[in-house]
Amino acid sequence: MKAGHLTQEDVARLLADPSPNSRTDLAAKLAQQFDSPGLSQAEHKLAEDIIRVMVNDTVLRVRQTLAENLKSSPSLPRDVALSLARDVEAVAIPVLSVSTVLTPADLVEIVRSGGAGAEAKSTAIAQRPTVPAVVADALIESGSERAVAALVANEGAELGERSLGRVIDCFGDSEAVQDPLVHRSKLPITIAERLVAVVSERLRQHLVAHHELPAKVASELILQSRERATVALFTGESDEGALDRLVGQLARTGRLTPSLLLRSLCTGDIVFFEMAMSRMANVPLTNARLLIHDAGRLGLKSLYDKAKLPPALLPACRIAIDVLKETPYDGEPGDRERHRRRVIERILTQYEDLAPEDLEFLLAKLGDIMQPENAAA
Repeated sequence: MKAGHLTQEDVARLLADPSPNSRTDLAAKLAQQFDSPGLSQAEHKLAEDIIRVMVNDTVLRVRQTLAENLKSSPSLPRDVALSLARDVEAVAIPVLSVSTVLTPADLVEIVRSGGAGAEAKSTAIAQRPTVPAVVADALIESGSERAVAALVANEGAELGERSLGRVIDCFGDSEAVQDPLVHRSKLPITIAERLVAVVSERLRQHLVAHHELPAKVASELILQSRERATVALFTGESDEGALDRLVGQLARTGRLTPSLLLRSLCTGDIVFFEMAMSRMANVPLTNARLLIHDAGRLGLKSLYDKAKLPPALLPACRIAIDVLKETPYDGEPGDRERHRRRVIERILTQYEDLAPEDLEFLLAKLGDIMQPENAAA
C-alpha cells in the first residue's frame, strides 16, 4: 500500500503483537483509510477482507473502533454494516444512527428482532436524519415508549396521519410522547384535535384528584377549553378534505357538539359549520349548503331540526350566518375578532323575546366565548 496507508510493517507488527491494543490500532487505521481515493482496487479489496475478519473480533473495543470510524462510510459493504448493526449496543448504535448503507428493510428487521439492547437500538434508528415511513411504522408497533418519543421529536421522520394516529392509540397517555408530538412543526388537523382531547382528559383527572373539584364541573371546564382549542385548530383552514376528516372524527367520538357549531359560526368558519350540519343531518354537503343559505330562512330550520340540535341555539346560528353575509372579512388585522364581537352583540340584542329558560341556556353556551381572555383589545 502507498505511504500513509496500511503497510507491510503494520501487518508484521500485528503478527508479532496480536494484542487487543494492536488490533484496535489496526482497526482504526483501516477504517480511517477505507474511503481514501488513493487506495487501488486491490488495496481496497484487501482492506474489505481484513475488516470482514475484524467485525468478528472477540474484543469489544476493536469492533467499537470499526463502527465509530466506518459509520458514515458510503462504500462500507452492506454485510459488514449489518454485522455491526446487529452487534451489542456499543457497536451497533453508531452505525444505526447514521449509516446510509443500511436499507429500510434492514432497519425494520433490526427493530423487530428485539433482544438485548433492542430499545437503545430502536431509539438510535428513530433519531436518524431521515426515517422512512415503513421504518417509522415498525418503531411505533415495537411498543418502545423511548423510541417513539424520539421518533415524534425527529422532524426528519416520515409520519403520516395514519401513523400519528397509531402513536396516539398506543402512547396517548405517555407524557414523554405527548410533549414532542405536540411540538412537531406540523400536524394533520385530525391529529391535533385528538391530542387536545387526550391532554384535556389528563387535565380533568388532575383537577378532580388534586383540587377536590366535582367531576361534573371539571368536565364542563375541560369541554369549554377543548372546544376553544378545536376551533383554533380549524380557524382559517382551507383544505376541505382535512376539514371533512376532522368533522368525521369529531362525530365518531361524540365531540361534534351544538356549542362547537355555534363557536365555529362566531369565528366565521362557515365551511366547518356546513360540513358539520351535513354530517349531523345526514344530508349531502351541496344540499346542506343550499338549505343553510336559503334566502327564505326555512331551509336552515329544516336542516337544523333534522340534525336534532337544541332549538334555543337556532336563532343564534341564524344571526351569526347573517352577520357573516352582511360583513365579510376585510383581510385586515383582527377581522375575525371583530366578526366574533359583532355576532355576540347582535345575538344579545335580539334575544329579548326568548323564554327565560331558553335565554339561560343560550347564555350558558355563549358564556365562555365572551370571557375577557377572548375579547379583542
